[in-house]
Amino acid sequence: MPDIVKCDCLWTNARLLMTDGQGVLSIVNSGMIAARDGRIVYAGVAHDHVQTDRVVNVEGRLITPGLIDPHTHLIYGGDRAHEFKLRLEGASYEDIARAGGGIVSTMKATRAASEAELIAQAVPRLDALLSEGVSTIEIKSGYGLTLEDELKMLRAARALARLRPVRVKTTFLGAHALPPEYAGRADDYITEVCEVMIPAVAAEGLADAVDVFCEGIGFSPAQTERVFQAARAHGLHIKLHAEQLSNLSGSALAARYGALSADHLEYLDDAGIAAMKSAGTVATLLPGAFYFVRETKLPPIQALRDAGVPMALATDCNPGTSPLTSLLLVMNMAATLFWMTVDECLLGVTLHAARALGLHAETGSLEAGKACDLAIWDVETPEQLVYRIGFNPLFARVFNGVHYE
Repeated sequence: MPDIVKCDCLWTNARLLMTDGQGVLSIVNSGMIAARDGRIVYAGVAHDHVQTDRVVNVEGRLITPGLIDPHTHLIYGGDRAHEFKLRLEGASYEDIARAGGGIVSTMKATRAASEAELIAQAVPRLDALLSEGVSTIEIKSGYGLTLEDELKMLRAARALARLRPVRVKTTFLGAHALPPEYAGRADDYITEVCEVMIPAVAAEGLADAVDVFCEGIGFSPAQTERVFQAARAHGLHIKLHAEQLSNLSGSALAARYGALSADHLEYLDDAGIAAMKSAGTVATLLPGAFYFVRETKLPPIQALRDAGVPMALATDCNPGTSPLTSLLLVMNMAATLFWMTVDECLLGVTLHAARALGLHAETGSLEAGKACDLAIWDVETPEQLVYRIGFNPLFARVFNGVHYE
C-alpha cells in the first residue's frame, strides 16, 4: 500500500510529461501531482492515498514542467523597429551602426530610462512569456555599459520577480559591447568591468552569473578570460555568447572555467563540443536570432547530439536580433530550422534549460522535491506544443504550487 501523501493541492486526471533525469521523456497517463509548501511531493500514477483540502481535476490535460527561458535581454529601453525597416529597404548593419543605430542606440535609450521606466517596458514582454507557461527566466544586463546603468538594469530585472509570479535569474553582461567613451580602448574597458563593475555587482548581490560577448565584433578570448577570472574570484557563475559569427574557441574557454552554458554556437567545432561535454557545459541554442538575422550556418546539432551535450533553447529576447517573446515559437523554429526532435525541443525548454541556469535540482522536471512549477495544456500530445505556430494552448500555469488561470 502506498504511503499517505499529505499535500496542499492535488492535480488529478492528468497526463504527465515525465523524464528519467537523463533526458528520456515518457507520458504517464492517469497521473497526478501533489504539492506541499510549493514543492512537489508526488508525481506519477494516481492513487487514493492522499490527504488534501484542494483537488484540481485537469480533465485529461497534459502537464509539463513550467517552461524555462535561459537566455534573454528582457530589460532595455526603446526598440529598434525603425532599424528593421531600414534593413528591409537595403541598409546594412554597418550603415545603421554608423548612423548611431545598433547596440549604441539601445544603450542610449537604456541610459536615458529610469529604473521604473525599464520595468514598465519589460513587463509586457514578460507577460507574453508567462502566458505561454514560462515559470523561470534568465535576464541579462549589457545595454547600460556603465556601472550605474548596469546596476539599474539588474535591479529592474530583479524587480520583475516581485511584480509577477516568476523565478528570475540575473546575469551581468557588462562585456556586451564597447561603449563609445572607450572607443579604441577595449582593454581599459575590460579593466573597468573586472575591477569596478563585477565587484560592485557582487557586493550588491544583483547577479547570479557573468556573461561576455566573445566575438570579433565583441571581445577577444584573452579579454573574455580576464572577465571569467574576475567572476570566479567573486563567486559568480559563468556563461558565454560564443561562436555566433566565427570560431574563436570561446566555448572551450568557457568550459575550462566550468561555465553553465555557452550560447549561440553556430560556428562551434569538435574541440569545443568535447570541452563542453567534459565540463558539463550546456549548449544553449537561439533559433530566433538565427532566423531574424537570416543566418545560414547551422549549429552542429548532430555533433552535439552524438556527444551527449545537453541542448537548451531560449528566445534571446532582445531589440536588435531577436525581438521574440514566445518559447512555443522557439521550439517550432528549433525543429524546423535546426532539425531538432520533439523530445529535444521539450527538454530544451525544461530540464536542459534548468541545467543552463544551474537550477536542475530546483526545477525543470516533474519530480518530488522540486518546485511545483507546472504548465497545463489543452493538447492531445506533446508534439502539438512544437508543431503549432501562433497558437497558445495553455490552460493554466502553476508557480511554486500556486495555480493561475
